Amino acid sequence: MSKFKEGNLEAPTRYPLNWKDKDFYDEDSLNNELERVFDICHGCRRCVSLCQSFPTLFDLIDESETFEVDGVDKADYKKVVDQCYLCDLCYIAKCPYVPPHDFNVDFPHLMLRAKAIQFKKGETKLSHKVLTSPQKVGAIASKPVISPVVNWSNKNKTLRKVTQKVLGVHEEAVVPTYHSKRLSKVFVEESSDSQFKVAIFGTCYGEYNDPKTVIDLVDVLRHNNVEVKLIKKTQCCGMPKMELGDLDSVVKYANENIDPLIELVNEGFKLIAPIPSCVLMFKNELPMILHDNEDIKAISEAFFDPFEYLSLLIENNQFDDKFKAIDKEILYQVACHQRVQNIGAHTKKILGLIPDLDVNIAERCSGHDGTYGVRKETHTYSVKIGMPVAKKINDTTDLVVSDCVMAGNHVAHIASQDIESIHPISLVKLAYGL
Repeated sequence: MSKFKEGNLEAPTRYPLNWKDKDFYDEDSLNNELERVFDICHGCRRCVSLCQSFPTLFDLIDESETFEVDGVDKADYKKVVDQCYLCDLCYIAKCPYVPPHDFNVDFPHLMLRAKAIQFKKGETKLSHKVLTSPQKVGAIASKPVISPVVNWSNKNKTLRKVTQKVLGVHEEAVVPTYHSKRLSKVFVEESSDSQFKVAIFGTCYGEYNDPKTVIDLVDVLRHNNVEVKLIKKTQCCGMPKMELGDLDSVVKYANENIDPLIELVNEGFKLIAPIPSCVLMFKNELPMILHDNEDIKAISEAFFDPFEYLSLLIENNQFDDKFKAIDKEILYQVACHQRVQNIGAHTKKILGLIPDLDVNIAERCSGHDGTYGVRKETHTYSVKIGMPVAKKINDTTDLVVSDCVMAGNHVAHIASQDIESIHPISLVKLAYGL
């Protein structure tokens, strides 16, 4: 009998990313592995509804002379790779052949390897390098004199056509607002003798584009008698560069973040970021990239999603659940980068404690995923992927809510109704009457 088994009921196991091995950047070795994995995917096709990578792959196979992977030109493998934005949903939620299955399929990390080779070969567009540098762009665009001009130009249809041509930002994509009053400027230090201590990793988006959501998180934590600090002088988490395949920058950023983060961890602070992608980066991805770094492991164990931490407060009888009623109907889109953390439905649980709040769940991808939703090459696919979520919005829906504000904004933007999107922590703050 064959030693192989069909499917897998065991929990997925993730192996370290061996990006330092000489074989990692060998293109022939990569193509052999791509062909092997693509053949497995071709015989399964459970993942076809997740993103554009899989329809692209299956169309290439079905339109080939052999109707098999061996009929696909290896030069076309890039078309599949370019549609993957490393959400990890196929690995966590769909694929029956992930480790410890003998087939050993890790589609996202295989795509990451392919992207890394493309980057090393110099095949990455300059516009993509710019778009995946949110801290550098934000530091410039949020300057007091510049931010009003940037925000105005982003609302001007004529200038958006220019931006599409020069920077590759699709003219119809929703783009963030830049604030001259950055998070680090509006955050107010407060001393506390609480045994519950949290340090906020504000993220590039929180610092330059959405300081209000982070302040709402701070207010909710302080309302529950948690000491809160803002981590200053941090670098980008590295997720945008990882999606580009620029692993050298990912490691560089991580090394810049380690010292300030591990110092706080050693002082007994838990770490929180308001963006699921950043939490995922520190919790899951960096420990696999820097798997021999003990500080990264300690930082990973100390990192929490905001609502995961609120659940910790509930477990320790430290959470105030005396909410005021909110008579609203919301569409709650569950962010992919939160789902793949395997932490449970903490946001849904806590929103369920708010009286009169009607929560409709959309557990599907928004299609945004950082730069994928704004690039001219992929925006149309992004809208296609996110439309099933947007169609759940009806005439009685008052708000779109997502733990990933960018995803929520994208869903609200492509909806047929005019609707606002906010982070769920802002609803909690509202329910507290703060």
